[in-house]
Amino acid sequence: MQGNFITTRLNAMLGWGRKYSLFHYPYVTACCGMEYMSAACAHFDIDRFGAGWTRFSPRQSDLLLVIGTISQKQAPVLRTVYDQMTEPKWVIAFGACAVSGGIYDNYAVVQGVDQVIPVDIFIPGCPPRPEMVLDGLLKLQDKIQKTKQDWRWKKQQS
Repeated sequence: MQGNFITTRLNAMLGWGRKYSLFHYPYVTACCGMEYMSAACAHFDIDRFGAGWTRFSPRQSDLLLVIGTISQKQAPVLRTVYDQMTEPKWVIAFGACAVSGGIYDNYAVVQGVDQVIPVDIFIPGCPPRPEMVLDGLLKLQDKIQKTKQDWRWKKQQS
């Protein structure tokens, strides 16, 4: 019985730590980048939710913010960025173009980032308001807290 108690407490502690220490990588390609910048500025302050450290290297990030239109030529690059991120990793699709292709219903634009990489949270809007971005971040934090945390060392496969 005590083994389950300790594991449960450790799981809750790791979930709490992970949800308040998100290092995000912004993959900004279009006009939604302005709303992302306003969400990160002092008035809305994404930092108070534990996601203040913007990383511009996928190897130092665990949250990928896909912001804006993704073309078919950019899709393999986005997949490479996602593959280079550390585990555990999460993705937020930010804006109508990232969620569904937006107004660009043609052969050159990916009709939703979830066709390229798995997405955890979708934030719709053209562009979405900073309040919606913060709401999406809170939903991601709830998801991280409720997820069973992998806390054991894994041996690297040679």
